[in-house]
Amino acid sequence: MRPGRLFWKFFFAFWLALLVASAAVGTAVWLHREALERERADVGRLLGVAEGPRADMAVAAAASVLAHGGEEALRRLLAEWSGERAPRVLVVDDAGHDLLGREVASAALAEARAWRDDDGHRQPVRQVSGLDGRHWVLFIPARAEDGAWERHLRPGGGRPPPPPGRHGPTPPNPWIPIGSGLLASVLFSALLAWHLSKPIRSLRWALGSVAAGNLETRVRPLMGARRDEIADLGEDFDRMARQLQSLIVSQRRLLHDVSHELRSPLARLQAAIGLLRQDPARLAASIERIEREAGRLDDLVGQLLTMARLEAGVRDAPKARIELFDLAASIAEDARFEAQSLGRDLLFHGDGEAEATLRVELIQRAFENVMRNAVKYTAEGSCVQVAAVQEGDVFVLRVDDAGPGVPAADLEAIFEPFYRCGAGQGADGFGLGLAIARRAVDLHGGRLRAENRPEGGLRIEIRLPLGGTAQKE
Repeated sequence: MRPGRLFWKFFFAFWLALLVASAAVGTAVWLHREALERERADVGRLLGVAEGPRADMAVAAAASVLAHGGEEALRRLLAEWSGERAPRVLVVDDAGHDLLGREVASAALAEARAWRDDDGHRQPVRQVSGLDGRHWVLFIPARAEDGAWERHLRPGGGRPPPPPGRHGPTPPNPWIPIGSGLLASVLFSALLAWHLSKPIRSLRWALGSVAAGNLETRVRPLMGARRDEIADLGEDFDRMARQLQSLIVSQRRLLHDVSHELRSPLARLQAAIGLLRQDPARLAASIERIEREAGRLDDLVGQLLTMARLEAGVRDAPKARIELFDLAASIAEDARFEAQSLGRDLLFHGDGEAEATLRVELIQRAFENVMRNAVKYTAEGSCVQVAAVQEGDVFVLRVDDAGPGVPAADLEAIFEPFYRCGAGQGADGFGLGLAIARRAVDLHGGRLRAENRPEGGLRIEIRLPLGGTAQKE
């Protein structure tokens, strides 16, 4: 895959940062080395007086020759000591001039005179009076550039280094570390830029795949074992893709279920019209059948519109202050009349006062759908028990039937649109009642759940906060 613009932005940003840091570190190292070189040069010039047995012997020999043989004898001796490893004895008068006219470091002369004043018998420094009465100070300067032998004179000095500029190792080529540093910075910047831009390219590919309709696309597995914000972004994308896939699947299933539910009453309408054409004498029965199926279609469309409003989070339904015990008792009375017409019964238990500001139409439909569902599925000759209680600031409505119950795995599925299970498959209805009830209760911040009763049958419980989410909106 060809690197994109984001890769090059990361690459040049990291590379520039590395170059600036390398230049800063290199400059600091160079300045430090320059300071050390200057310090070494200063120390080399100002090492002072050489010490050690050999220096003491050389200075003592020169002093003896000067004291007994005079200046000329000392000149001949110093001329003989002109080799590279010969001692370099300076003979300085009171004016600071060397007997042979050699340069005398002021720091070395000052140290020699300080030693002389402190203790005239110190071995490295001798003060001698010549035959002509002139006073001379004899010592060997410990200057590295005056000859390497002085370092060898010190105890533990080791082999003297070769004179500067003629021997020693060749300095390394500076372009070798510079080239190595540039290559390392380029490789490091490229790897880091690739590491950061690769998951972003994966996200871009996944977005394009989802936009093309492939809702099964997942990007988190492509990011490997990384644990950072980009990986969290990949997990969020996968969660979004799963939700989109679930919504699309639900939409397609809803469209399929609506088509199926509409097909049955329409088919019965067509059959009634066909019978009417074949036998006009059956006009009254056919019209009754047509009216019944038209009513079913109207009921289905009404429930679908209610479901659509709830799915969209309806906000236009009017709210009112209502007493929930009275509402539940009124709906239970109507449901009991319907139950008795089917050879069943319904009993309501509840006495109290619990007021809340709610969307009355929706809550009324939720109570009604739950009770009618229990009447529909309870066993013939049995009784549906409806109980209303107040638990703190929560109103609770429990509806127990004596029906076959629901498989444990389907206790949540019964609240999905068009769901009907087991014996309910052949029953009347569209499978929208409990779905509408669940969404109406959720809209008010409540909770609706189902559970199988140990003694048999199904219990559906509605819990509504008396404060009411609808009241706060």
